[in-house]
Amino acid sequence: MRRKILLSAALAAFIGTFAFAPQPAHARGDMVSVAEGFVPGTIVIRTNERALYYFVGVGQAIRYPVGVGRLGMQWAGTAYIDGKYIRPAWSPPDSIRKDYSRLPPVVPGGSPQNPMGVAAMTLSGGGQYAIHGTNNEGSIGGFVSHGCIRMHNADITDLYERVSVGTRVVVTR
Repeated sequence: MRRKILLSAALAAFIGTFAFAPQPAHARGDMVSVAEGFVPGTIVIRTNERALYYFVGVGQAIRYPVGVGRLGMQWAGTAYIDGKYIRPAWSPPDSIRKDYSRLPPVVPGGSPQNPMGVAAMTLSGGGQYAIHGTNNEGSIGGFVSHGCIRMHNADITDLYERVSVGTRVVVTR
């Protein structure tokens, strides 16, 4: 009997350790039901919601919060992922260098000043936009970028593992 009580107590302590363990600052997306019938594997970004949906089945998607383009810097259309990069270096385009003239020509990957975060996936159509992590997690959920889609670093890592070059990306307002 005593052995049974000790085993029960040990099991309760073990389970309690996980039940009260600190949760990550941000979970990796929420599974949601959606009315649209996009093909599984498609990414849909709704800038007005500041949300990215990765379709995993008919009427099922993983929803991630994102930061999107500022007023006058938003865009809509269809693109495809044309490159995937872990800890990418970043070369600020001329449009950003105008606003931030002190930026170096290249910000090394992994640098705290690099706004690309832990990963980036470039989009077809001229190479000026990407879905990427961030060095400013507090910007997620806002109209904050020059047109790129910003994600929590944990979320871009999760999405990065799910998609491949050629994945269709639909951006709506």
